[in-house]
Amino acid sequence: MDPKDLTKEYTNGEVTIVWQSGKCIHSANCVKNNPDVFKPKEKPWITPEGSTTDKIIETVNKCPSGALTYYLNKK
Repeated sequence: MDPKDLTKEYTNGEVTIVWQSGKCIHSANCVKNNPDVFKPKEKPWITPEGSTTDKIIETVNKCPSGALTYYLNKK
């Protein structure tokens, strides 16, 4: 496995964002649509607690490469 092909998960408790670095084409749709969550200059660069679950899902669904996906956490 290429060390650049990372898969990382970030959660706000309700929804978990899954990011696959190897698929990312850096379209920046996530940053433009939800800059409170997606901050490429920071570590960690995804902070889901900065937004609502609905807005996160809407943003992730706009990812053209499929690098971002999500799943809802069980209550």
